Amino acid sequence: MNEGHPWQGNWPARLYERVRELGYDSLTAFAESRPTASLVALAEELGPDDIAGAQVFSGLVAEAERSHRVTRLVRGQLVRELWECLPDGWPAVLDDANRFKVAKALGLWSGFTPETHIERVRRAGDVLLAHPPPPGWRPLGPDDELLRTLLPDEEA
Repeated sequence: MNEGHPWQGNWPARLYERVRELGYDSLTAFAESRPTASLVALAEELGPDDIAGAQVFSGLVAEAERSHRVTRLVRGQLVRELWECLPDGWPAVLDDANRFKVAKALGLWSGFTPETHIERVRRAGDVLLAHPPPPGWRPLGPDDELLRTLLPDEEA
């Protein structure tokens, strides 16, 4: 045991052990079964005292890179950020308070985007601001039609 310190010990082994204990063969399968849960919520489910959200995301990126599904991961992360920052869905009016919430969601999303996809994420965020989705829009997962239009799969 590592006494509640997520970065002590062999955290990747601990992370994958917890995923297997829950019956999943990959971290991606675990995360995709909870498409609207935040990284923190995923980490808390895996180990409330010794798994961090950043570790979950690190593992997800590694798996996405191996399977050539980084774009899907990026779309999925936007879903997580939108659910966290816009619990009532996309706002009908972008007043100052709502503009802040949207900017926070897009900023957090960008912060969790692998370098290979940063420019695409910036463009997608610009499109969302210039042509907002319908009020109340909250994608349920990375296969949402609007998200696939903004960030189509183009894996190399």
